[in-house]
Amino acid sequence: MRAREVAEPKSARPDRVDSEALLRIEPLELRARVIVEGFLTGLHRSPYHGFSSEFSEYRPYSPGDDLRYLDWKLLARTDRYYIKRFEDETNVRCHLLVDLSRSMAFGSTRRPKIEYARTLAATLARFLTGQRDAVGLMTFAEDVVELIPPRHRPGHLQHLLVALEHATTGAETGLTDALTRAAGLVRQRGIVVLISDLLAPLDGLDLAFGHLRARGQEVIVFRVLDPAEVEFPFERASLFEDLETGKTFYVDPATAGVEYRARFAEHQRGLEQIAGDQGIDLVQWTTDRPLVECLFEYVNARMRRGRTVLRRRSGGARR
Repeated sequence: MRAREVAEPKSARPDRVDSEALLRIEPLELRARVIVEGFLTGLHRSPYHGFSSEFSEYRPYSPGDDLRYLDWKLLARTDRYYIKRFEDETNVRCHLLVDLSRSMAFGSTRRPKIEYARTLAATLARFLTGQRDAVGLMTFAEDVVELIPPRHRPGHLQHLLVALEHATTGAETGLTDALTRAAGLVRQRGIVVLISDLLAPLDGLDLAFGHLRARGQEVIVFRVLDPAEVEFPFERASLFEDLETGKTFYVDPATAGVEYRARFAEHQRGLEQIAGDQGIDLVQWTTDRPLVECLFEYVNARMRRGRTVLRRRSGGARR
């Protein structure tokens, strides 16, 4: 599986808003709201808008559900309230895992990767809450920093946003340990969305993702990188600091650039191999790209998964 650079059809794209301008909006709650509203505007213009006409299954009625989809015949027969669920209706449990390691503090622009990652997590939380999904949050660096179980109830979104508002970068990356911890805490099937630069050794990462997949979790990874980390555009010899260890190095880009790009490409191929082996959606994203497109990629990933499940159900029913 290759890390995808997503290109949405024009009919599905909202008007682009510069990411730098969005990241200047304060507070985080307002920023997330603006992005979600921009996304919904684009979604209404796209082929994904509206309920699917193909009925899939039932689920119990929850306060606030649209009564137009209540099955009145089933109510008359069983005296129980059920809502018809359609193919593209979500109602899932989602865990947002946000990397707060020191490397996330890097930024060649005025906004570091952590600011982009916090905003992406807040945006997904707001969008999923609007879909009546239960959303949880786990922030981590060398160890778990904060853990909020997934819920859908009044005040929960605000709790998540406050935690993200105060999230700051910490120690070195403990990526595999955090994923293993998440696998042990997730008890019900759902979605795990990892937001990280993945600038960590790959040893043990395959096994850590495997633990999540073995528990029935769908995994979507947004690899957030600064454009300079991908392109290595530096020209003058300078001192470079390793944000994870604090060590400094004198680097001549004329000679180091070739080796850096080769190692970066090798690391990327390793990530793609792991994602392919585990059936994980891996999306590489740079901080100069519009945040709203991340939501389109999330919806696309969910639709791809939904179609796969439906095909399996249909295939299993045949004799």
